[in-house]
Amino acid sequence: MPASADRVGLVFVSHSAKIAAGLVELARQMAPTVRLVAAGGTDEGTIGTSFDKVTAALAEADGGAGVVIVCDLGSAILTAETARDFLDEAEQVRARIVDAPLVEGGVAAAVAAEIGGDLDAVVAAARTALQSTDTCQTSADAGTAVLAGDGEISRTVVLVNKDGLHARPAAEFVNLASTFAVPLTVNGTDATSLLSIMSLGLARGSSVHLASTDPAAGPAINALAALLEAGFGED
Repeated sequence: MPASADRVGLVFVSHSAKIAAGLVELARQMAPTVRLVAAGGTDEGTIGTSFDKVTAALAEADGGAGVVIVCDLGSAILTAETARDFLDEAEQVRARIVDAPLVEGGVAAAVAAEIGGDLDAVVAAARTALQSTDTCQTSADAGTAVLAGDGEISRTVVLVNKDGLHARPAAEFVNLASTFAVPLTVNGTDATSLLSIMSLGLARGSSVHLASTDPAAGPAINALAALLEAGFGED
């Protein structure tokens, strides 16, 4: 699937070319239409960073909607800052360096870009990797979404796919949840936050409690429940 010019692009700057390339491979599984560019290692193929590689990656990743840069170590940030400083003023405004863990932040940012998030939204998604996640387990009757006495509408389903909510199905779930204009939670955590959902560690056979404080969220909850019950196409 070709990259889309209306999506925010991402550049992964690592001291290791293999790490940067591997992160592109991982993130592409969840963000197939986003411009994902690796800028790892030195020009000589050794451990380190390259101004020229980062500069070329910025040009490749920015289709007009901007680019978010995620780095692995402090000196990688310095290289990225130097490369950004050499851009035209308009391009500098569209290039944002995020202080976030390379893998977790990069994946979260890629998913946010894939679902059409603007530059601010993609930066915010990357920064969620810095936040600790407190989760809670709740229970409700399975079936269609029901409205409780406290105004919460909810439904509980059992996770059936063999590997649980690992990266790819979690991203698919977040993509769907993000299409609804109602607040949604999964076992007490934000249904639109990839990292929060993955941190739940939901494996096959786990109970998944879908809930919202909006009484109009029934269709959204039922759509998410149907996705979970279908098993994401996994055996």
